[in-house]
Amino acid sequence: MNDLAPLLTPEGRALLDEVRDTDPAHELAVATRLRREHPAGLVSAALGQARLRQRAVAKFGAEDARRMFFTPNGVEQSTRASVATYRAECLQALGVRSVADLCCGIGGDAIAFARAGIRVLAVDRDPLTCEAARANADALGLAGLIEVREADVTEVDTAGYDAVFVDPARRSSKRGRIFDPEAYSPPLSWAVSAALGAPRGLLKIAPGIPHEAIPAEATAEWISDGGDVKEAVLWFGPDETPGARRATLLPAVDSIYVTPGTMLPDPEVRPVGRYLYEPDGAVIRAHLVAEVAEEVDGGLIDPTIAYVTADEAHHTSYATAYEITDRLPFNVKKLKALLREREVGVLTVKKRGSAVEPEELRRKVLPKPHGPASVTVFLTRVAGAPTMLLGHPVR
Repeated sequence: MNDLAPLLTPEGRALLDEVRDTDPAHELAVATRLRREHPAGLVSAALGQARLRQRAVAKFGAEDARRMFFTPNGVEQSTRASVATYRAECLQALGVRSVADLCCGIGGDAIAFARAGIRVLAVDRDPLTCEAARANADALGLAGLIEVREADVTEVDTAGYDAVFVDPARRSSKRGRIFDPEAYSPPLSWAVSAALGAPRGLLKIAPGIPHEAIPAEATAEWISDGGDVKEAVLWFGPDETPGARRATLLPAVDSIYVTPGTMLPDPEVRPVGRYLYEPDGAVIRAHLVAEVAEEVDGGLIDPTIAYVTADEAHHTSYATAYEITDRLPFNVKKLKALLREREVGVLTVKKRGSAVEPEELRRKVLPKPHGPASVTVFLTRVAGAPTMLLGHPVR
């Protein structure tokens, strides 16, 4: 697929509606039937687009996904709608009325900005990607607020816009995921310069970026949605505190925000108590586990492991609490016997600081699940020793 134009014609749109819910297992039969009445290339493009729309439901929701147009990279790399909406609402609250969206992709962020009433210049250098972004703006009734421009973002004049948002490419067709920020396209250093040159700047970066690579002028935010870390963003502007860190948990929009002078030291290591707290991934990435430990009056089970333990149950939005029933040295045979004795039929395996693969362990210790009980097993280290902690979530 290198041209969306045929799919935007009345014939193409009608074909898209017809194949929308096609089961991938039945594609060949559907394609054979449709090619009797439509060009083969159009049928293939429509079925390919239907597959992409089905994949996109997880990010954009069924209502939008069935109307939008995607490229394979666009589905993979676009921002989840909930995250884009959160960011757009933050900019709206700051009084931003116009934004230059550089490396806009298929327009996921541009759509969220426009829905927040923000005028958008969406720029990308790939012709097909720009074609998809235009089609999406039109399909969702936002073309009046989104201008899509095919250009090299490093050559675009962003003067006059209230904010600049840069989402550099962090994947390569040859190398896959890119870990060096200076190997982003465009490089992180250029993106930082573009952000600093605007009234407000935002840079989307990989969540695993080393903290030492974060520019001193930025507030760094890690965002999770439903417990999964989705991205990190660097914020620049008059309302930001250089060096601040924030962990934001969606959909509730719970945030921990810490400035450099108020960051807590690493929690002390203490014996495993009755409760174990598993901090949200955004909290861990932001290096704010100490703030969670203080909230639950707990400590670490090991100086290198981000599990917090405490003797009392405390409610926190930033970690999942488990009541621990057993602590055992790592031993597959003992675990298998214990699960059989307790008639465990549902086993959840989590790991942190262990080389054991959860699926492999599950096959070994519970080859034939039976019984009504359920248990969560944590494969971890306690005071440096490989350990199994058994428990269940606190309701």
